[in-house]
Amino acid sequence: MLPYATAAEAEAAVGRGLTWAEAAWFRYSAAIPDYCLYCHNVPILLLVYTLAPLPLALLELRRHLPLPHKLQPGVRHPPAAFLRCYAATARVLLLAVGPVQLASFPAVRAVGIRTGLPLPSAGETAAQVAVYLLVEDYLGYWIHRLLHTPWAYHHIHRVHHEFTAPMGYAAPYAHWAEILILGFPAFAGPAIVPCHMTTFWLWFVLRHLEAIHIHSGFKLPFDPTKYIPLYGGVEYHDYHHFVGGHSQSNFSSVFTFCDYIYGTDRGYRYHKASLSKLKEMAGNHVEKGDENGFGNGKQD
Repeated sequence: MLPYATAAEAEAAVGRGLTWAEAAWFRYSAAIPDYCLYCHNVPILLLVYTLAPLPLALLELRRHLPLPHKLQPGVRHPPAAFLRCYAATARVLLLAVGPVQLASFPAVRAVGIRTGLPLPSAGETAAQVAVYLLVEDYLGYWIHRLLHTPWAYHHIHRVHHEFTAPMGYAAPYAHWAEILILGFPAFAGPAIVPCHMTTFWLWFVLRHLEAIHIHSGFKLPFDPTKYIPLYGGVEYHDYHHFVGGHSQSNFSSVFTFCDYIYGTDRGYRYHKASLSKLKEMAGNHVEKGDENGFGNGKQD
Protein backbone atom coordinates (compact mmCIF):
# COMPACT_ATOMS: atom_id res chain seq x y z
CA MET A 1 0.00 0.00 0.00
CA LEU A 2 1.46 3.33 -1.04
CA PRO A 3 1.94 5.91 1.74
CA TYR A 4 0.37 8.70 -0.32
CA ALA A 5 -3.25 9.82 -0.14
CA THR A 6 -3.15 11.77 -3.38
CA ALA A 7 -1.15 11.96 -6.58
CA ALA A 8 0.09 15.37 -5.49
CA GLU A 9 1.61 13.82 -2.35
CA ALA A 10 3.24 11.14 -4.49
CA GLU A 11 4.72 13.75 -6.82
CA ALA A 12 6.03 15.72 -3.85
CA ALA A 13 7.68 12.60 -2.44
CA VAL A 14 9.23 11.67 -5.80
CA GLY A 15 10.28 15.24 -6.45
CA ARG A 16 8.84 15.46 -9.95
CA GLY A 17 5.69 14.78 -11.92
CA LEU A 18 4.60 11.17 -12.25
CA THR A 19 5.06 9.40 -15.56
CA TRP A 20 1.96 7.83 -17.12
CA ALA A 21 3.12 4.43 -15.87
CA GLU A 22 3.66 5.73 -12.34
CA ALA A 23 0.29 7.47 -12.38
CA ALA A 24 -1.36 4.23 -13.48
CA TRP A 25 0.49 2.30 -10.77
CA PHE A 26 -0.58 4.87 -8.18
CA ARG A 27 -4.23 4.61 -9.19
CA TYR A 28 -4.13 0.81 -9.08
CA SER A 29 -2.00 0.09 -6.03
CA ALA A 30 -2.47 3.05 -3.68
CA ALA A 31 -5.15 1.31 -1.60
CA ILE A 32 -4.03 -2.31 -2.10
CA PRO A 33 -1.90 -3.89 0.67
CA ASP A 34 1.53 -5.10 -0.39
CA TYR A 35 0.57 -8.67 0.49
CA CYS A 36 -2.32 -8.57 -1.99
CA LEU A 37 -0.06 -7.14 -4.67
CA TYR A 38 2.34 -10.03 -4.14
CA CYS A 39 -0.53 -12.51 -4.34
CA HIS A 40 -1.18 -11.32 -7.92
CA ASN A 41 1.67 -13.59 -8.99
CA VAL A 42 -0.38 -16.80 -8.86
CA PRO A 43 -3.35 -15.70 -11.04
CA ILE A 44 -0.97 -13.94 -13.44
CA LEU A 45 1.04 -17.13 -13.96
CA LEU A 46 -2.11 -19.22 -14.31
CA LEU A 47 -3.41 -16.83 -16.95
CA VAL A 48 -0.12 -16.95 -18.86
CA TYR A 49 -0.05 -20.74 -18.64
CA THR A 50 -3.61 -20.95 -19.94
CA LEU A 51 -3.25 -18.59 -22.91
CA ALA A 52 0.37 -18.68 -24.13
CA PRO A 53 0.48 -22.32 -25.35
CA LEU A 54 -3.03 -22.18 -26.81
CA PRO A 55 -2.30 -21.12 -30.44
CA LEU A 56 0.15 -23.96 -31.15
CA ALA A 57 -2.05 -26.42 -29.26
CA LEU A 58 -5.01 -25.54 -31.48
CA LEU A 59 -2.77 -25.86 -34.54
CA GLU A 60 -1.65 -29.34 -33.50
CA LEU A 61 -5.23 -30.40 -32.84
CA ARG A 62 -6.18 -29.63 -36.45
CA ARG A 63 -5.52 -33.16 -37.64
CA HIS A 64 -5.85 -32.42 -41.33
CA LEU A 65 -3.17 -29.71 -41.30
CA PRO A 66 0.48 -30.61 -41.98
CA LEU A 67 2.95 -29.41 -39.34
CA PRO A 68 6.20 -28.78 -41.22
CA HIS A 69 7.81 -26.97 -38.31
CA LYS A 70 7.02 -29.52 -35.62
CA LEU A 71 10.25 -31.10 -34.39
CA GLN A 72 8.68 -34.52 -33.85
CA PRO A 73 6.04 -34.60 -36.59
CA GLY A 74 5.27 -38.25 -35.97
CA VAL A 75 3.78 -37.41 -32.56
CA ARG A 76 0.51 -35.50 -32.44
CA HIS A 77 -1.08 -35.27 -29.04
CA PRO A 78 -4.82 -36.01 -28.82
CA PRO A 79 -7.22 -33.63 -27.04
CA ALA A 80 -7.24 -35.90 -23.98
CA ALA A 81 -3.48 -35.44 -23.54
CA PHE A 82 -3.79 -31.65 -23.62
CA LEU A 83 -6.65 -31.70 -21.12
CA ARG A 84 -4.87 -34.12 -18.78
CA CYS A 85 -1.69 -32.04 -18.88
CA TYR A 86 -3.50 -28.75 -18.27
CA ALA A 87 -5.68 -30.09 -15.46
CA ALA A 88 -2.76 -31.72 -13.63
CA THR A 89 -0.56 -28.64 -13.92
CA ALA A 90 -3.29 -26.20 -12.89
CA ARG A 91 -3.97 -28.37 -9.85
CA VAL A 92 -0.30 -28.25 -8.82
CA LEU A 93 -0.11 -24.48 -9.40
CA LEU A 94 -3.18 -23.86 -7.26
CA LEU A 95 -2.66 -26.43 -4.52
CA ALA A 96 1.14 -26.47 -4.16
CA VAL A 97 2.61 -23.30 -5.65
CA GLY A 98 -0.27 -21.07 -4.53
CA PRO A 99 0.00 -21.76 -0.77
CA VAL A 100 3.80 -21.50 -0.87
CA GLN A 101 3.56 -18.15 -2.66
CA LEU A 102 1.06 -16.86 -0.15
CA ALA A 103 3.18 -17.98 2.78
CA SER A 104 6.45 -16.63 1.39
CA PHE A 105 5.53 -12.94 1.57
CA PRO A 106 7.74 -12.33 4.65
CA ALA A 107 10.74 -13.50 2.62
CA VAL A 108 9.78 -11.13 -0.19
CA ARG A 109 9.67 -8.22 2.24
CA ALA A 110 12.90 -9.30 3.89
CA VAL A 111 14.91 -9.26 0.64
CA GLY A 112 13.61 -5.81 -0.25
CA ILE A 113 11.01 -6.24 -3.00
CA ARG A 114 9.31 -2.83 -3.00
CA THR A 115 5.96 -1.54 -4.22
CA GLY A 116 6.36 2.21 -3.93
CA LEU A 117 7.32 5.03 -6.24
CA PRO A 118 9.25 5.79 -8.36
CA LEU A 119 8.95 2.89 -10.77
CA PRO A 120 12.23 1.48 -12.12
CA SER A 121 13.48 2.69 -15.48
CA ALA A 122 13.45 0.39 -18.50
CA GLY A 123 17.22 0.06 -18.29
CA GLU A 124 17.13 -0.90 -14.62
CA THR A 125 14.41 -3.45 -15.26
CA ALA A 126 16.28 -4.97 -18.21
CA ALA A 127 19.52 -5.22 -16.21
CA GLN A 128 17.78 -6.88 -13.27
CA VAL A 129 15.98 -9.40 -15.50
CA ALA A 130 19.29 -10.21 -17.22
CA VAL A 131 20.85 -10.95 -13.82
CA TYR A 132 17.88 -13.10 -12.86
CA LEU A 133 18.18 -15.10 -16.09
CA LEU A 134 21.86 -15.81 -15.49
CA VAL A 135 21.39 -16.74 -11.83
CA GLU A 136 18.37 -18.93 -12.52
CA ASP A 137 20.05 -20.62 -15.48
CA TYR A 138 23.17 -21.53 -13.49
CA LEU A 139 21.38 -22.78 -10.39
CA GLY A 140 18.68 -24.47 -12.46
CA TYR A 141 21.33 -26.31 -14.46
CA TRP A 142 22.71 -28.04 -11.37
CA ILE A 143 19.29 -28.79 -9.94
CA HIS A 144 18.26 -30.29 -13.29
CA ARG A 145 21.36 -32.50 -13.25
CA LEU A 146 20.52 -33.65 -9.74
CA LEU A 147 16.98 -34.45 -10.86
CA HIS A 148 18.49 -36.84 -13.41
CA THR A 149 20.24 -38.91 -10.76
CA PRO A 150 18.54 -42.32 -10.38
CA TRP A 151 16.62 -41.66 -7.14
CA ALA A 152 15.48 -38.14 -8.00
CA TYR A 153 14.49 -39.10 -11.52
CA HIS A 154 12.48 -42.14 -10.45
CA HIS A 155 10.66 -40.39 -7.60
CA ILE A 156 10.29 -36.85 -8.96
CA HIS A 157 11.55 -35.85 -12.41
CA ARG A 158 10.10 -38.74 -14.43
CA VAL A 159 6.69 -37.03 -14.28
CA HIS A 160 7.99 -34.14 -16.38
CA HIS A 161 9.51 -36.58 -18.89
CA GLU A 162 6.22 -38.34 -19.55
CA PHE A 163 6.05 -36.12 -22.64
CA THR A 164 8.97 -37.22 -24.81
CA ALA A 165 7.53 -34.95 -27.51
CA PRO A 166 6.82 -31.89 -25.37
CA MET A 167 4.18 -29.23 -25.91
CA GLY A 168 3.72 -25.80 -24.38
CA TYR A 169 1.32 -26.99 -21.71
CA ALA A 170 3.92 -29.52 -20.55
CA ALA A 171 6.40 -26.80 -19.53
CA PRO A 172 5.37 -26.79 -15.83
CA TYR A 173 3.90 -30.31 -15.96
CA ALA A 174 5.87 -31.96 -13.16
CA HIS A 175 5.77 -33.48 -9.72
CA TRP A 176 4.72 -30.92 -7.12
CA ALA A 177 8.08 -31.29 -5.38
CA GLU A 178 9.94 -30.41 -8.57
CA ILE A 179 7.85 -27.28 -9.05
CA LEU A 180 8.69 -26.13 -5.55
CA ILE A 181 12.39 -27.04 -5.89
CA LEU A 182 12.72 -25.09 -9.13
CA GLY A 183 11.14 -22.09 -7.46
CA PHE A 184 14.39 -21.61 -5.51
CA PRO A 185 16.62 -20.64 -8.47
CA ALA A 186 13.80 -18.48 -9.86
CA PHE A 187 13.60 -16.53 -6.58
CA ALA A 188 17.37 -16.40 -6.02
CA GLY A 189 17.91 -13.58 -8.51
CA PRO A 190 15.41 -11.17 -6.94
CA ALA A 191 16.80 -12.09 -3.52
CA ILE A 192 20.32 -11.13 -4.65
CA VAL A 193 19.26 -8.03 -6.61
CA PRO A 194 15.96 -6.75 -5.12
CA CYS A 195 13.52 -5.11 -7.49
CA HIS A 196 10.15 -3.44 -7.73
CA MET A 197 7.03 -5.61 -7.54
CA THR A 198 6.27 -4.87 -11.20
CA THR A 199 9.71 -6.20 -12.19
CA PHE A 200 9.08 -9.22 -9.98
CA TRP A 201 5.85 -9.95 -11.86
CA LEU A 202 7.57 -9.37 -15.20
CA TRP A 203 10.42 -11.71 -14.32
CA PHE A 204 8.14 -14.63 -13.49
CA VAL A 205 6.00 -14.00 -16.58
CA LEU A 206 9.06 -13.95 -18.85
CA ARG A 207 10.50 -17.07 -17.23
CA HIS A 208 7.18 -18.82 -17.64
CA LEU A 209 6.93 -17.78 -21.29
CA GLU A 210 10.48 -18.98 -21.92
CA ALA A 211 9.69 -22.39 -20.44
CA ILE A 212 6.54 -22.64 -22.56
CA HIS A 213 8.56 -21.64 -25.63
CA ILE A 214 11.26 -24.31 -25.28
CA HIS A 215 8.62 -26.96 -24.65
CA SER A 216 6.43 -25.93 -27.58
CA GLY A 217 7.76 -28.60 -29.94
CA PHE A 218 7.77 -26.18 -32.89
CA LYS A 219 10.86 -24.64 -34.49
CA LEU A 220 9.28 -21.68 -36.24
CA PRO A 221 11.23 -19.80 -38.93
CA PHE A 222 10.22 -16.39 -37.60
CA ASP A 223 11.25 -17.08 -33.99
CA PRO A 224 13.08 -13.95 -32.73
CA THR A 225 14.81 -15.86 -29.91
CA LYS A 226 17.29 -17.28 -32.43
CA TYR A 227 19.02 -13.89 -32.32
CA ILE A 228 19.68 -14.12 -28.56
CA PRO A 229 23.35 -15.07 -27.97
CA LEU A 230 23.86 -18.49 -26.37
CA TYR A 231 20.11 -19.11 -26.13
CA GLY A 232 19.27 -22.81 -26.26
CA GLY A 233 15.80 -22.63 -27.74
CA VAL A 234 13.16 -25.13 -28.72
CA GLU A 235 15.26 -27.67 -30.62
CA TYR A 236 17.89 -27.73 -27.89
CA HIS A 237 15.44 -28.67 -25.13
CA ASP A 238 13.26 -30.84 -27.36
CA TYR A 239 16.27 -33.11 -27.84
CA HIS A 240 16.56 -33.49 -24.07
CA HIS A 241 12.99 -34.77 -23.91
CA PHE A 242 13.38 -36.91 -27.01
CA VAL A 243 16.34 -38.80 -25.53
CA GLY A 244 14.28 -39.44 -22.41
CA GLY A 245 15.00 -40.32 -18.83
CA HIS A 246 18.57 -41.52 -19.34
CA SER A 247 19.53 -38.21 -20.99
CA GLN A 248 22.76 -36.65 -19.81
CA SER A 249 22.59 -33.81 -22.34
CA ASN A 250 21.15 -30.30 -22.50
CA PHE A 251 20.35 -29.59 -18.87
CA SER A 252 20.37 -25.81 -19.27
CA SER A 253 16.95 -24.22 -19.39
CA VAL A 254 17.79 -20.88 -21.01
CA PHE A 255 21.37 -20.50 -22.21
CA THR A 256 23.87 -23.11 -23.38
CA PHE A 257 27.07 -22.04 -21.64
CA CYS A 258 26.72 -24.35 -18.62
CA ASP A 259 26.24 -27.40 -20.83
CA TYR A 260 29.26 -26.33 -22.89
CA ILE A 261 31.50 -25.61 -19.90
CA TYR A 262 30.66 -28.85 -18.09
CA GLY A 263 30.55 -31.03 -21.20
CA THR A 264 26.89 -31.99 -21.03
CA ASP A 265 26.13 -30.94 -24.59
CA ARG A 266 28.46 -33.49 -26.21
CA GLY A 267 25.67 -35.90 -27.06
CA TYR A 268 23.66 -33.15 -28.69
CA ARG A 269 26.64 -31.80 -30.65
CA TYR A 270 27.52 -35.32 -31.81
CA HIS A 271 23.92 -35.85 -32.85
CA LYS A 272 23.82 -32.60 -34.83
CA ALA A 273 27.18 -33.36 -36.50
CA SER A 274 25.97 -36.83 -37.47
CA LEU A 275 22.84 -35.37 -39.01
CA SER A 276 24.87 -32.83 -40.96
CA LYS A 277 26.99 -35.64 -42.41
CA LEU A 278 23.90 -37.66 -43.30
CA LYS A 279 22.33 -34.65 -44.94
CA GLU A 280 25.46 -33.99 -46.96
CA MET A 281 25.70 -37.63 -48.04
CA ALA A 282 22.05 -37.71 -49.03
CA GLY A 283 22.46 -34.65 -51.20
CA ASN A 284 20.27 -32.46 -49.01
CA HIS A 285 17.27 -34.74 -49.55
CA VAL A 286 16.55 -35.52 -45.93
CA GLU A 287 12.96 -35.56 -44.79
CA LYS A 288 11.83 -32.72 -42.55
CA GLY A 289 11.61 -34.83 -39.41
CA ASP A 290 15.18 -36.06 -39.83
CA GLU A 291 16.41 -32.59 -40.70
CA ASN A 292 15.14 -31.30 -37.38
CA GLY A 293 17.14 -33.92 -35.60
CA PHE A 294 14.56 -36.36 -34.28
CA GLY A 295 14.23 -38.94 -37.03
CA ASN A 296 17.39 -40.87 -36.23
CA GLY A 297 18.71 -42.78 -33.26
CA LYS A 298 19.12 -41.14 -29.90
CA GLN A 299 22.60 -40.23 -28.71
CA ASP A 300 22.88 -39.59 -25.00
